[in-house]
Amino acid sequence: MRTSYEDVIDYERGVVLMVEFESVGKDVVDYSLVLRRDGVSGAETIRVYDSAHGFNEMHRFTRRGGKQAGVAAHPGTLGEGMRRAIEETKSGYRATIEGWEG
Repeated sequence: MRTSYEDVIDYERGVVLMVEFESVGKDVVDYSLVLRRDGVSGAETIRVYDSAHGFNEMHRFTRRGGKQAGVAAHPGTLGEGMRRAIEETKSGYRATIEGWEG
């Protein structure tokens, strides 16, 4: 089953977390999380967590260099990694955006 949703985590700053995942039973078998900021110049991707290579991975984005090489993000299952990435994104998005802006 494939599911997707958007969660506005900061209306004032236009910060959105896009979540898409596929599950078989209770197991997550694929996912992608995108932290983005919507502004006057359009949507800008700040960070991505995904399982494109079969493990939990995180990609930073920079304004000049775009998408950076992925790094392992969580040693557990894809479901555990996805839930942890959602928690980290929601609790730490301000610092993430400051680093992206810097």
